[in-house]
Amino acid sequence: MATYDFLFDSLGLRGWCGEDQGGLSSMADLLGQTSGQDASISAWDTPFPSLDALHDACAAIPQSRALTLGLERGFLDIKDGLKVIVDPLTQPLSWALNDALWVMQALPWWIMIPVLMLISWLVGRSIKLVGLVAAVFCFLAFVDYYDYTMQTLAIIFVCAFICVLLGVPIGIAMSRSDRVQRTMIPILDMLQTLPPFVYLIPLIFLFSVTEPKLYGIAIILYAIVPVVRLTDLGIRLVDKDVIEAADAYGMTKRQKLFGVQIPLALPNIMAGVNQTIMMSLAMVVIASLVSAPGLGVLVLRGIRNLELGVGLLSGLGIVLLAVILDRVTKAALARINSQQPS
Repeated sequence: MATYDFLFDSLGLRGWCGEDQGGLSSMADLLGQTSGQDASISAWDTPFPSLDALHDACAAIPQSRALTLGLERGFLDIKDGLKVIVDPLTQPLSWALNDALWVMQALPWWIMIPVLMLISWLVGRSIKLVGLVAAVFCFLAFVDYYDYTMQTLAIIFVCAFICVLLGVPIGIAMSRSDRVQRTMIPILDMLQTLPPFVYLIPLIFLFSVTEPKLYGIAIILYAIVPVVRLTDLGIRLVDKDVIEAADAYGMTKRQKLFGVQIPLALPNIMAGVNQTIMMSLAMVVIASLVSAPGLGVLVLRGIRNLELGVGLLSGLGIVLLAVILDRVTKAALARINSQQPS
């Protein structure tokens, strides 16, 4: 007998199950009968009443595989309709990624590296930071990883910019409405805890692997959470006395937001931008599995072909890129903090 035969027998559901009560239900029963032993399972080994365990006792109960197949068929049924809506909305992302990749690779190194050095100087006003940026890019160019590095940087620039463009308004909306915050927190928790590979599964069914939006959407969903959370937190942490003073001066909500709350919350917002950039870089490596260009392709090549040197050197390139991106954003954050009133 199957473990849960007694349940369906006692409820009188054996006819609904479509089986005779006296039949053998498993190979374990047959082996137990031929050996003269009872095939019953001890209480210690009793399985949880899962779909598969109940299916063993009643064939009318579907197996867990039927549930996963149902989810798959349901998604495939709505895929075409969903793609009609999502495709036009996400096509600008493909254009932006293609254009950024073209620009970063079309400009020669003797223009691109000085431009990046100038940007780091404008952001951090630090000679040491500019020297670090120059040293890192010159090293990566020296080992012939310049093009891969520029591809990775282009993807990060586009995806991090979109994360900030979407995440800051969402964070502001959360800070101004408790209802919006309660709605968004479970979504942000899901995005933050979902394994990175899971983001790619439905996107592979929706888009072709040749479309940049496939990996772009995955990176944005994975990296947008910190900037949303820290924007909401930063605005909510603005001193209530400052808000009361702004009210006393007769400021409107819009004036308070842009003149008081956002400037005071800027350190927290910049910290969120820093974390978003770091998470974008982490996801770029994983997205190489679905044709995302950049240093992640070399990491994947090192794994697939067991090329230890390629894997280690490309991994070092990613670490160096993460270091300079982190230093640049932290330099910007330090400048913002120094300009805040004490």
